[in-house]
Amino acid sequence: MDVPLWLALLAVGYLGVKLIRPPWWLIAVLLLGGFLIADSVLAPVVNSFVK
Repeated sequence: MDVPLWLALLAVGYLGVKLIRPPWWLIAVLLLGGFLIADSVLAPVVNSFVK
């Protein structure tokens, strides 16, 4: 069974918010920070740690 990555991330994110109940500002900071880091000079450094 092949599940698209976006669907798996959406399901994990939804369950994480429902079960852990983090504050919404923390979710916004993580999403915005990830978006900004992905388009910066730090992207290759983060990519090497993720792989």
